[in-house]
Amino acid sequence: MSQTKRLGGQTVEFITRPTILGCGVVVGPKEAEGPLGEDFTCAETDPMLGQDSWEKAESMLFTKAVSECLKKSALSPGDVNYMIAGDLLNQCTASSFGLRTLGVPYLGIYGACSTMAEGLSIGAMLVDGGYASKVIAAAGSHFCSAEKQYRFPLEYGGQRPPGAQWTVTGCGAAAIGYGGNIKITHTTTGRIEDMGIRDANNMGAAMAPAFVSTVKAHFADTGRTPNDYDLIVSGDLGAVGREIAAELLDKEGFAFGDNYKDCGMMIFDSKKQDTHAGGSGCGCSASVLCGHILPKMEQKKISRLLFIATGALLSPTTTLQGESIPAIAHAVSMEI
Repeated sequence: MSQTKRLGGQTVEFITRPTILGCGVVVGPKEAEGPLGEDFTCAETDPMLGQDSWEKAESMLFTKAVSECLKKSALSPGDVNYMIAGDLLNQCTASSFGLRTLGVPYLGIYGACSTMAEGLSIGAMLVDGGYASKVIAAAGSHFCSAEKQYRFPLEYGGQRPPGAQWTVTGCGAAAIGYGGNIKITHTTTGRIEDMGIRDANNMGAAMAPAFVSTVKAHFADTGRTPNDYDLIVSGDLGAVGREIAAELLDKEGFAFGDNYKDCGMMIFDSKKQDTHAGGSGCGCSASVLCGHILPKMEQKKISRLLFIATGALLSPTTTLQGESIPAIAHAVSMEI
């Protein structure tokens, strides 16, 4: 097997440079009221999306976001070789049920909140390797279904601690192929990091070491530095996780400046919207990337991007068993 596309231990360089053909994003009412609200052209006023359960509403997010992605990419379902999608519900049911009538070969993935970066990585590999000409990567989440599954039903009215994050109601989808303006140049696959954090309400602390690990691997493998990017964006560390990550990066000798932002802190105004440490969920980084960041790249306001989505790999079962929270982070480098 040829190793010419590999750089170092964790990074792949795409020789043919697959591109982003178009994006679709759908968010809920709270996200539309946040700082990026004007960028989300498809915003729902009803968090139920006309469905009779939160889980069906989450599936509808996928149906609508992928439909919008196909439209903006000038594609029909028959043009797409693979659909790569994932969510937070058990067995990835939100994405599989939301996309079951599409008729496209489907790969369901789970990376928790890192799912969008994982999907983009796999999609770019398929296209660059010649196994597909067009792929769609999608990731989504819903606040109410996530609360019901991971914590308590909304009717319980439980108090959220200051370090908790607010799961984003939203879904982002991006089509990958050839002919677009935004090229996918590298992907760095993360390793599982577990620092023994057991507080399921403080996922930022659990994910920060995984983010730092992937950052270190990316720069070691590529020979690049933080200054080589106009924007470095973490998936959803939130205020707590970002502060921890900044301290760890400083100890490692990485000087991140104003070009480092966090999707979880960008999507909400934590004080006005009472979201505590910020946003989280598969739909957080997917919505910010597809609705805000990639359009800015198309407008040439951002030339080179390092997108690093982070995920806490816990489940209700592991939490109840007193397990710690493993975490993962995947990086995708893109440029005009």
